[in-house]
Amino acid sequence: MSENKGVWVFSENYDLTLEMLGKGRKIADMLRTELVAVLVGSNVQEKANDLIKHGADKVYLVDNPALERFQSEAYLSVLHNLTANYKPDILLIGSTKNGKPLAARLATRLETGCIPDCSRLSVDEKGRLIGERITYGGNAVAKVTFRSKPQIATIPGRAFAKLEPQDRNGEVTKLDVKIEEPKTEVVETKPLETSSVNIEEAKVIVSCGRGLEKKEDKALLEDLAKILGGQLGNSRPLAEDRKWFTEWVGLSGHKVKPKLYVACGISGVIQHVAGIRDSKMIVAINNDPEAPIFEVADYGVVGDLYEILPALTEALNKQLQ
Repeated sequence: MSENKGVWVFSENYDLTLEMLGKGRKIADMLRTELVAVLVGSNVQEKANDLIKHGADKVYLVDNPALERFQSEAYLSVLHNLTANYKPDILLIGSTKNGKPLAARLATRLETGCIPDCSRLSVDEKGRLIGERITYGGNAVAKVTFRSKPQIATIPGRAFAKLEPQDRNGEVTKLDVKIEEPKTEVVETKPLETSSVNIEEAKVIVSCGRGLEKKEDKALLEDLAKILGGQLGNSRPLAEDRKWFTEWVGLSGHKVKPKLYVACGISGVIQHVAGIRDSKMIVAINNDPEAPIFEVADYGVVGDLYEILPALTEALNKQLQ
C-alpha cells in the first residue's frame, strides 16, 4: 500500500480555498511535501492558474457540467475517488454549511478522523497534524491529532490569511472522475434575505442584542454603523428567538475579527464572546454594570443604549463635518 503524502485543500468557496492555501503552504514546507488544490465545478478551469499563484504546486481539476451546483452526493463521490486513488496525507476542507457535512461523510467513507472548525494548525515532531479548536462554549481550546490517514480538518473562514499571488510554476491535471448520481433533486432555490456584504469581511461591526426593544430600533445602530463605515450585526437571540434576523455573530454563527466591534445591549454570554474574541477593539454599551461583556471589552459604557447611541452618532457627525 502506497504511503499517504501531500497536503490538499478544497472548498466550494473559492476565497476560502485561497485562505487555506496560505496555511497549507506553510505545512507542506514543514513536511517537505507538495501542496495540492482540488478544484471542482463547471467551467472553473480559468481559476487553476490562480491557485498556483497563491501557493499550490499542483491543481487537480474536475470540471463537469453536472458539478455546476453543489450537491453533496456528487461532490462527495469526486473527493472520495481522488483521495482513495492519490492518498493525501492531509486534507483541509472549508468549514462552510456544505463543507462541514461533506468532510464528515468523507472521513466516514475513508474510515479516518476529522477535526471540525480548526482555528490553528501545526505539525508535531512525528509529522502529524495538530488541530486546535474552541470547545466548551469558548471556555477551552482542544488540541487534537490523528491515528489514521488521511488527516482531515475543516477550516472556518478568516482563520488564515491569503498569500500574495506570485509568478510560480505548477502543474494542472484535469481528471475525469465518475460522479455519483444524486439521491436528491434540487427543485428550486431562493436566496435568504441577508446583507450584501459578508460580515466576516467587515472592518467595523455595530451589533445589537436583547437590549434592543423593537426591530425598528435597529435604525439607531445602522446610523452609527454608517458613520463608522461599518456593518450591522446581532446576537443569536435576535435571530433564533425573535426572528428579526436570519444570521448572527457567535460561536454557532459568524466568527468575526473586525478592527472595531461595538456591542450594544449584548450581555456577553460565552457563545457570543467566542465569536468576537479576535476583534482588535471591543466597545460595550449596556445598562447592566455586571454584564459579562464588560470583562472582554476594551472600553465599556454603562447606560441606556437608547440615550447613548443617538448622542454618540451626533458627536461623530459633528466631528466629521
